[in-house]
Amino acid sequence: MKNKSILISGLVALIASIGTAAPTLAQDGRLELAYAEVSAGTTSIPVGHMEFCQKRPYECQPMAAAAPAALNDNLWRQLQDVNNHYNTTITAVSDDELYGTEEFWTYPTSGYGDCEDFVLAKRAALIEGGWNPANLLISVVKQPNGEGHAVLMVRTDRGDLVLDNQEGLIKLWTDTPYAYIKRQSQAHAGQWVDILDGRDEIVTATATAGH
Repeated sequence: MKNKSILISGLVALIASIGTAAPTLAQDGRLELAYAEVSAGTTSIPVGHMEFCQKRPYECQPMAAAAPAALNDNLWRQLQDVNNHYNTTITAVSDDELYGTEEFWTYPTSGYGDCEDFVLAKRAALIEGGWNPANLLISVVKQPNGEGHAVLMVRTDRGDLVLDNQEGLIKLWTDTPYAYIKRQSQAHAGQWVDILDGRDEIVTATATAGH
C-alpha cells in the first residue's frame, strides 16, 4: 500500500491490458472456483468502513438482489478503464502518512490514498456508470507477507473479478495471491460476510479424485 512505484506499474499495466479479452468462466473448468463462497450470517464490519458508514449512511443501505453482471465487451472495457484510471492517477500512501491514524476510509484526496480509498473510488465510479452496487463488493484480504489489503470484488457471469491497486490486470479472484477474509454483503452495503476461501481444499479434492 505504501509503494509509490504503483504509478509506473499501473502505466505498464494499462498498456498491457489494452485489447485483453475478458476472463472466461472458470478457466480451469471447475465452476465451484469461479465464485467465492461466503457465510450465511454477517460478520464484523471493518472499523474503517463502520466509521465511513456513520459519516455517509446513504452509501451503506440495503441493496436489492442482483444476478451477476453479464460481462459484455462494453462492460469489460469499463472495468478496465476505471481500474486503470485510479491505478495511474492515485499514488498509494498509508493513512498514517496522510491522516496520522492507522485506519481512515475515505475517497482519495489530492491524488493520494491507501488501498481502501482506491476501492471506494472505483466502486463509486462504476455505480455512477450504471453497475448494480450489489455486484461491487469491498473485500478484505491478506497478502502473502501477512499484511492486510483491500480490493474490489466484482460479481460477473464470468466469476468474481478483482480490481486491485497493486495489480493493473483484472483477474479472477482465484488467480490472485491473496487469502480472502471477508467482504460486503450483497444484501446490505453496510454489512459484511465472511469469505470461505476453500480453494486449497477444492484443488486437493479434485486432485485426489483424479488418481
